[in-house]
Amino acid sequence: MGKHALERSRRRPRGGARRATTGPVRPRYGRIAILVSAVIVTTISVAGGLGIFPSTSPGSDAAASTSGMASAPSDSVDAASPTRTERAPAGRTTPRTAATSPITDAGGRVSATSGSTQLPARSGSGRRVVFSESAQRVWLVEDDAGDDDGDEVVRTYLASGSIYDNLDPGTYEVFSRSRHAVGIDDSGTMEYFVRFTYGNEGAAIGFHSIPVADGEPVQTLDQLGTPLSHGCIRQRLQDAIELWDFAPIGTTVVVTA
Repeated sequence: MGKHALERSRRRPRGGARRATTGPVRPRYGRIAILVSAVIVTTISVAGGLGIFPSTSPGSDAAASTSGMASAPSDSVDAASPTRTERAPAGRTTPRTAATSPITDAGGRVSATSGSTQLPARSGSGRRVVFSESAQRVWLVEDDAGDDDGDEVVRTYLASGSIYDNLDPGTYEVFSRSRHAVGIDDSGTMEYFVRFTYGNEGAAIGFHSIPVADGEPVQTLDQLGTPLSHGCIRQRLQDAIELWDFAPIGTTVVVTA
């Protein structure tokens, strides 16, 4: 009895032990796939670091396409918004540039850089205000019967007209004056406003002092002689006062090219 019990105990498998099988061994595809993926990722990373594969960063195409793109010109060239008489025109937005030729052409246009204060040819007759768009200069002209040509220039000075082609050459007449004026949406204030025509959008155009916005002039005195406004003709304060005194309602204004 004791011998048989001993034999049974020898034949009984130990706990947790498994019997060996003789069937075919099945490959573990899951582990193989993970291993292959890891090898591929490692290979690509190493190759990229060695410069074998080109690398791109997000947004690089956009940066390349915009880096050589010229920025569009801005319609505004000063700190103030367009005033009632300096509203940017809807249909004519080609910026005007100051003339650079040092000679007077056949049309009587005097360049701003020539330093000439000669009254433009074919700029009218009699008592009048003359403004040359190319020279960016104003003349106050008296009718002098004793002069050969009947003209006496009593004052001339540089001014700043419009950067837009919104004032046509021609003969006009002062129709309105304001000692003080305020720009659109309180964008600035100006003094000694003398109006003589209207712009493309119906806003008045005239002569006035350099506008002030937030307590500061929108341009410097040194910039006079350069187109900087949105329609009107800006003057230094003393020149604006002189024109104000010279040009009551009904005064002729001649604009030359």
